Amino acid sequence: MIEKNKFEACILASRPKTLLAAIIPVMVGSAVAFNDGKLIPLYSFVALLCSMLIQVGTNFANDLYDFIKGADTKKRIGPKRVLASGLISVKEMKSAILIVFLTAFILGLYLVVEGGIVILVIGVVSILAGLAYTAGPFPLAYNGLGDVFVFMFFGIVGTAGTHYLHTHELTLLAFIASIPVGGLITNILVINNYRDIEEDKASGKNTLAVKLGKSFTRYQFIFLIALSFLIPAILFLFYGFSFLIFLPYLTFPFAYKIIAMLYTLEGQALNKTLELTAKLSALYGLLFSAGIAL
Repeated sequence: MIEKNKFEACILASRPKTLLAAIIPVMVGSAVAFNDGKLIPLYSFVALLCSMLIQVGTNFANDLYDFIKGADTKKRIGPKRVLASGLISVKEMKSAILIVFLTAFILGLYLVVEGGIVILVIGVVSILAGLAYTAGPFPLAYNGLGDVFVFMFFGIVGTAGTHYLHTHELTLLAFIASIPVGGLITNILVINNYRDIEEDKASGKNTLAVKLGKSFTRYQFIFLIALSFLIPAILFLFYGFSFLIFLPYLTFPFAYKIIAMLYTLEGQALNKTLELTAKLSALYGLLFSAGIAL
């Protein structure tokens, strides 16, 4: 079999299917800004580029430090990792991480000029958190804090931060709208960690799933689904949104199917569940954005 070249390996390491997690917060935050009559499309476009670059940089760092710490090996049951597979060297990956995060920072300077110091803080902290997810003396993913990181940064920070960029306001509505975004994106990590419990336990990667076990992890997944489906009802009852805010409920059968898979599948079979969970978060996010904006 022909070995992948470096560019193809970088694309693989960027984990394209996970980039939905970078798109959805910007999309929902922009929808809330549109609902407020303050959407500036160029801001959303640049924010989207920065968000995707930070996600790619985080994925690169995750690949690198999981390899260095021995959490990723050729025997992993999840999708292939480029360092463990020998497709990219440690030195090359460190250079790629620097380039990606530096590009995100430079692009983000435009948003800082338009949005002020708050946007600078959000950008810098997001980059540092992306590194701290698996790197540093207290890597979040290795100490049961990965779920909190994802909910905070891909939910609250990404969504409310995008809204703030347009409006210069931190509002309760933007915070509430961020909850299903964070919940459903966190569930992508929940499935990933659920699948990898035994592998992570053996390598010393103490995810929340490793710490609290499979039963807790399944209940965590269901709770985040239920919380996400509660939010449209809250927006309808207390914020005067139309019935279109219930568009995300069209994904309920999809969510039920994924929960059923969680209780019946193990090992590599959960890779399909992981893929469907990512698609659920994207479809919900699209319908939720439409319900907010229309």
